[in-house]
Amino acid sequence: MQFILVTYDIENDRRRTKIHKLLEGYGSAVQYSVFECLISEEDYAQLRMRLQKLMDPKNLIDSVRYYVLCRNCVERVDIDGTRDFVIESPFIIS
Repeated sequence: MQFILVTYDIENDRRRTKIHKLLEGYGSAVQYSVFECLISEEDYAQLRMRLQKLMDPKNLIDSVRYYVLCRNCVERVDIDGTRDFVIESPFIIS
């Protein structure tokens, strides 16, 4: 399993909502456009493929970024505020 931080900037409301709903099946939203995902390499590849299909077909406007964090990096995450840092096993919706 690997820890991946997924961020996105999607201009179109409809596409943005679809992407948000898709990501809810892979991880936890920590902000509206930021998700923390603990997933296998296979699920990561599937997630990227599914997200690419939802993005702007010309790929000129939308962007999705994936940050793969090592275990040591995840353990060093600092949080200010009231939200807890929770790593959950995902429930994949196909």
